[in-house]
Amino acid sequence: MKKIYLKLAALAAVALATSSCQKSFLDEKPYSAYTPVTLNDSLGLNSSLVGLYNHTSTYYSWSSRQGWLSVWQVGTDVANATANQQGIEIPYYNYTLLTPTDEAAGYFWNRNYIMVNLTNTIINSVDNPSLTGISQGGKNRISAEAKFFRAYAYNNLATCFGGVPVITTALTGPKTDFVRASLDEVNKLIVEDLTFAVNNLPDIESVGSNTKGKLYGRAHKFMAMQLLAEAYLRMDKPDLAETQLQGIINSGRFKLVKGRYGIQSTQPGDYYHDMFIYGNQRRVQGNTEAIWVLEQENPNTVVGGITDNPQHRRVWGAAYHNVPGMALSDSTGGRALGRLRLSNWVLYELYKPGDMRNSQYNIRRRYTYNDASRPATFGKPVPYAGADTVFNLAPHTTKWYQFDPNDTFGYAMIKDMVLMRLGETYLLLAEAQVKQGKLEAAAASINALRERAFPGYPAVGSVSAADMTLNFVLDERVRELIGEENRRMTLMRTKTLVERATRLNSNNGFNPTRGLTNTHLLMPIPLTEIQLNKDAVLQQNPGY
Repeated sequence: MKKIYLKLAALAAVALATSSCQKSFLDEKPYSAYTPVTLNDSLGLNSSLVGLYNHTSTYYSWSSRQGWLSVWQVGTDVANATANQQGIEIPYYNYTLLTPTDEAAGYFWNRNYIMVNLTNTIINSVDNPSLTGISQGGKNRISAEAKFFRAYAYNNLATCFGGVPVITTALTGPKTDFVRASLDEVNKLIVEDLTFAVNNLPDIESVGSNTKGKLYGRAHKFMAMQLLAEAYLRMDKPDLAETQLQGIINSGRFKLVKGRYGIQSTQPGDYYHDMFIYGNQRRVQGNTEAIWVLEQENPNTVVGGITDNPQHRRVWGAAYHNVPGMALSDSTGGRALGRLRLSNWVLYELYKPGDMRNSQYNIRRRYTYNDASRPATFGKPVPYAGADTVFNLAPHTTKWYQFDPNDTFGYAMIKDMVLMRLGETYLLLAEAQVKQGKLEAAAASINALRERAFPGYPAVGSVSAADMTLNFVLDERVRELIGEENRRMTLMRTKTLVERATRLNSNNGFNPTRGLTNTHLLMPIPLTEIQLNKDAVLQQNPGY
C-alpha cells in the first residue's frame, strides 16, 4: 500500500508541476453568476421569463412586514388600520410621519427596479446579434413578454413616484449617477413597450393554466392591452384607453360571470362569490372573467408553490378566533388577524339594497358560534361587545377566505391572485368615457356590471347618464373590486386621494386619516437611493 501511495503522490506532483507552467491552470470557469449575462439560447431565456412571474409574486407576498398590504388600503377612502397593525402602515394614515426613510416606499422602489433589471437582461440578450437558433417571431414573443413586465414596473414607478430614472440596459456593476427622467419620458417607454407587447404576445387561447403543452398562465396580449389602457388614463388620454378596453371586451375571449360554477356551486352562495373561491379562480377552472391570474400552489404539495408567505387573509379577515366559542373553520375563512378594517363609508353608506356584492357571502357582518365543544353557545348568533366591530368581529370582504385543515395556523395565503379581470375592464372603460363626456356610454358600461350585481335589475340597480361622474366610477370600483384593487394607486393615478380620503375617511374614530396633503399624491424617493447616488443628484419629490 505504501508503494501505491508513493506512486500516486509522484503522479500528482508531476501533474502539478506540468500545470503550474501553464497560466490557463489559474483561469476560473464560473458555472453561475450574480451579475447579468447574455442569455444565448431559448432554454435560458424561457427560464428567465418564468423568473419574472416569481419576482412579481414578491410584490404581494412580503411576510416579515405583515402590514405591507395595509399600506395600499389604509388612509384612503376604503380602510383603517386596527389595533393589530404592524407599524409599516402607520405613515399611510398618519401622513405627518411619512418621510424619505419610509420602509414601504423603499421596498416598492426596490421591487420595481429589480424587475427593470431582470427584464433588461432578457431584452438586451434577444437584441444581441450573436443570438441564433431562434426565429425573429420567437425573439419578438420573448421580448414582448419581458417588455410587458418592464412596462408594469415603470407604470408602478410613474404612478407612485412620478418621473424616475429610465434604464434600458442591464446593469453589470455599481452605478452612482442616476438622474430622474421626466414623466413624459417614462410614459413614452411604457407606451412603446406595451404597444410592442400587444402586437407580439400570443392570444389568451394560446396561454394555458397548468395545462399540458401550453404556457401555464403566461402573459398574453389582453393583459398588455389592459395595462396600456390604465397607463393611458393616467396620462389623460382616455380616447386611446377606450380603444384598448373596447378591444378586450369585443374580443369574445371573456365573459362576466353571471351563473353559479365551480367546486361549491351546489352549496349556498352566489355567482359573484364563486369567482373568489380557492379552486375557482383560474380560467381553466371556469372563471371566464380572468385576464391575469398569478397562480400559486400549496407548498405542502408543491415545493416552491408560493414565494414568501402572502398575508392577504390575515390582513383582510377578522380575528374571530379570539372570541370564546368561535373555532377556525373553512366556512369562517381560516385564521385571520384583522390588520385593517373597512371604513364606515364602505360598510354603512356605499352599497344599495339588493347589491349581490354586499351579500352575506361577499361581505361578512355577523358570526354564529361554531365551537361544538361549547354546547351552551353553539349555533347561536355572536353578539358584538366592546371593540369587536373594529378587530375580532369586524365586517370584512370574504374574497381572501381560504382554509387548509393541515395548516390551521394559516401563516401563508395560498390562493391565486387575480390581478386583472373583466369587471375592472368595464370600470376602466366607464372612466375613459366619463373623461370624454360620453356619459350615456359610461352608464352602459357601469350597467353591464350592475345587471350582474342586482338580481332585480333594471328595476333595481340601473344607473343613467345623469349619475356619471368620476367620483361615481371610483365608488363603483370599490363595490366591485374591494379587496382586489390597489386602492392607493387608483386614487394616486386619478389624483383624487386627498379629496376622497379626507371626505370619506377622516372622521372615523379609529385610526382616521390625518395630515394628508397634495404632497402625498406621490411617495417619497427613498433617502438611501439619493445618498448612494453620489455622482449625480437624484431629486426628491416636493414636500419631502
